[in-house]
Amino acid sequence: MAKSSVRRAPLWARLCAIFGCVLMVLGGGALVTTQVLEARYAGAVDQKDLFGGNAAAAGADQEAPDIKGAQNILLVGIDPRTDEQTPLSDSIIVAHIPAEMDQAYLFSIPRDLVVDIPAFEKTGFRGGRAKINAAMGFGSSIGNGKHDVVQGFDLLARTVQNLTGIKEFDAGAIINFNGFKAIVDAMGGVTMKIDQNVKSEHLQPNGKPRPRLSRCADNTCEHPYYGPQATYKKGTFHLQGWQALDYVRQRYGLPNSDYDRQRHQQQFIKAMAKQALSKDVITSPGKLDKVLRAAGKALIFDGKGNGVVEWALALKNIRADNLTSIKLPGGGLFENGKYQGEQLDPSAEKFFRAVKADELPEFLLNNSEYINDNV
Repeated sequence: MAKSSVRRAPLWARLCAIFGCVLMVLGGGALVTTQVLEARYAGAVDQKDLFGGNAAAAGADQEAPDIKGAQNILLVGIDPRTDEQTPLSDSIIVAHIPAEMDQAYLFSIPRDLVVDIPAFEKTGFRGGRAKINAAMGFGSSIGNGKHDVVQGFDLLARTVQNLTGIKEFDAGAIINFNGFKAIVDAMGGVTMKIDQNVKSEHLQPNGKPRPRLSRCADNTCEHPYYGPQATYKKGTFHLQGWQALDYVRQRYGLPNSDYDRQRHQQQFIKAMAKQALSKDVITSPGKLDKVLRAAGKALIFDGKGNGVVEWALALKNIRADNLTSIKLPGGGLFENGKYQGEQLDPSAEKFFRAVKADELPEFLLNNSEYINDNV
């Protein structure tokens, strides 16, 4: 690509989170040079090999190949943790981009979904059946009590591939929840529609943590907090970063628990995409620069040899209105009356086959119940 040419390109590669953060790459509306984009992103995004191979390193010193055809991107949100703590993937999102690259389909994998996690030689994990959010932890140990979230992502990716039948992900991203908050604050908050009353399990109305019961110091209590709770009422509101992060993390007290939370996460993605493309952001150089810097610090990205700029250019035709949110059918898994986690309805296999064959539009025409109308 000629770096001196002026071309229509995205103003930024959207880095946002679901129940934490999600990477979306959407087009902008102004003429900028590729040089400007590259300068803004240079060194800002932590680009690593998330898939256990050498794809990221191989593409570092050569011209990135064109990104064409249907694409599947794995997006993971995690709590900020030290390398001495086992990481858990509290948000798992798959973005499917059809070959035309003018729309995106997002579906969440329930964090408590019980799945078969494959063996992982690097950590000596022999494989087994467990909740999917544990896969990153099983793959993260690097010895001496240390954990590497990038190595853990590799096992999580393999687990999601086995579940969905997707042969290989074309890109992946990890973003921590503190980074998500910083992105929202850099944009000046986000306006979104809240579809039901939600009380926070974790925060007070002023955003400070709720006090913890002393008897729950060993983390054995299901609800260890007490005192006033932050409340998000039904309606349209402008949320600050801490409010947005807190809202999309809630599941306790909701009629459909994690499935309601998934819907709220997807609602937030769409709201954040619209906010990022609003004149308030893209016409303000100072605000745009803050968003770019916050996103860069929050993200670990692997584009299989392609950088953020290349992905932004490839997906420049996707807009907020082209995002379709998918709800996978499922429910609780019980054994002898005891809750074990979540399970998907057998019909989800047909959905996964449609993703693999890049036939989602046709599938959704005949299975409209999969479309999340409230997003």
